[in-house]
Amino acid sequence: MTRFTDHFDLTLPLALAPMALASGGDLASACAQAGTLGLVGGGYGDLDWTSREYLIAVEAIGDDAAAMKRLGCGFISWKLAEDSNALNWLIDNHQPAAIMLSFGDPRPFSKQIIESGATLICQIHSLKDLPPAIEAGAKIIVAQGTEAGGHGATQNLGRGTFSFISETADWLATHAPETCLLGAGGIADGRGLAAALVLGADGVMMGSRFWATKECLANPQAKVIATQTDGDNTARSSVFDILRRKNWPESFDFRAIRNDLYRQWEDRIDVLRNNPQEGRAAYDDGVRQADFNRAHIGIGESAGMISNVPDAATLIGDIESEMKSALKQLNP
Repeated sequence: MTRFTDHFDLTLPLALAPMALASGGDLASACAQAGTLGLVGGGYGDLDWTSREYLIAVEAIGDDAAAMKRLGCGFISWKLAEDSNALNWLIDNHQPAAIMLSFGDPRPFSKQIIESGATLICQIHSLKDLPPAIEAGAKIIVAQGTEAGGHGATQNLGRGTFSFISETADWLATHAPETCLLGAGGIADGRGLAAALVLGADGVMMGSRFWATKECLANPQAKVIATQTDGDNTARSSVFDILRRKNWPESFDFRAIRNDLYRQWEDRIDVLRNNPQEGRAAYDDGVRQADFNRAHIGIGESAGMISNVPDAATLIGDIESEMKSALKQLNP
């Protein structure tokens, strides 16, 4: 169907976003077995978590050789610079089909990844991120817009997804025509996948929609709450990073549902940053109590398109049907 599907022998030009602590082994393996690219969310590079979840995926896939060639992992580049043990373990003990790097310079790790035989995927958030990613040897670029859930570029530095896909496609056509492009951010159904293809992408990467699946490691109650909200009730800021003690670079922040605790601090972020004890105490208690008026639910602007919590294989089938229907409308 596209160069992306050909590269991994996919049945649909779709990749699971490697959401930290959410895209575990069950979800990644289910996506790989259903014909899409399944990426375990290595995220912050915790060796115990990454090794456990990747082994769960490997065990679930078993002797399905085709699915194993669709299994990989993703990491946060700036955290790898602090501790690369999880990446080293993965490369030394397995043969991942792909490794994705996001949020930082991929070049310090790219040689090691490429020499392992894995396909290097680099996520970008602005056009200035493109040349370093191509220099690193990325075979696949993920252009993520600020509509995405969880971490991404701040609103003033990032891009809207669809214009970003188009500009990135044009840049790659001129400078690196052999490189595949995936769109990400606010894409949660087959209509969005079809639109990205029309704009020049080779496929899409979805996070929020797969976050609300049965296999995802997120709290089941949080998933239900997400199905009852919409994109207007999400916001991007540093509030939850401060509350969670996550010291992210200033160019990135976090999109989540605007719950009661978020609203308390959203207009007083500097106050929270300078004196976080009160907010952190409320957040920590919310996490202990699974009270999502205080604990965070990281999800994107596509929340309004998420109305149920299916298993991953069913969701992928629905996305494929929606994509085909949307493309047929364009070319009846």
